Amino acid sequence: MPIQSSFNPKGRQEMKHAISVAEYKVLRNKLRHFMQIDSNAGADGKYYIRSAYFDNFENKVLTEKKEGYLDRDKYRVRIYGKSDETINLERKSKRNNLTFKSKCQISKKEYEKMRAGKIAWMENDPRPLIRDLYFEMYYHQIRPVTVVDYVREPYIYPFGNVRVTFDLKVQTSIRNTDMFRINLPMVDVLEGHLVILEVKYDEYLPEVIKHLLQLSDTRQEAYSKYQLSRMYI
Repeated sequence: MPIQSSFNPKGRQEMKHAISVAEYKVLRNKLRHFMQIDSNAGADGKYYIRSAYFDNFENKVLTEKKEGYLDRDKYRVRIYGKSDETINLERKSKRNNLTFKSKCQISKKEYEKMRAGKIAWMENDPRPLIRDLYFEMYYHQIRPVTVVDYVREPYIYPFGNVRVTFDLKVQTSIRNTDMFRINLPMVDVLEGHLVILEVKYDEYLPEVIKHLLQLSDTRQEAYSKYQLSRMYI
């Protein structure tokens, strides 16, 4: 059976759709007959994601997203279940129509240094991603700007390395970047009747999955959770 991974060095295809709660309930019931629930999910088939996103005073990352730049990078620090047990620095890159991801583990202390703008230690760090982020922080002045929370329901299918996720209850801290604060004040940014559907795959999307999802290009929306989180700027 093919190895499941969301990190493919050759890049992955990605589609995002805004669907209604009613559609979500129908689709999830269909998918459960053909796809597996991701092993990282809890007993209810979901897990909780919190990410701190980086940008600068000119909103460089947000602007590139809104204007649809073919080549762009987005940095974030991600934890699961509000726990600091595993903290990943991730870079999500767009090159033409393909998505690339890189990640490395960091410590809570390292994130707090980034948040405070204390970045000299990053310049010669042995982790390439840390050095790349240093360049962006030094030359483009990007810093953590907001925290985004949501609940994810993930499904996987080995052929085509397909990953289908439903993201619910998307919230933002607006400009508070204290991501390890358990009771961080958050506000909703996704309308209550909507769910974000994401479909990711490698070279091809199997017909069975395409048929189940009944996807069409006309339904695709630019529902970036980071973009939604900055709606109050």
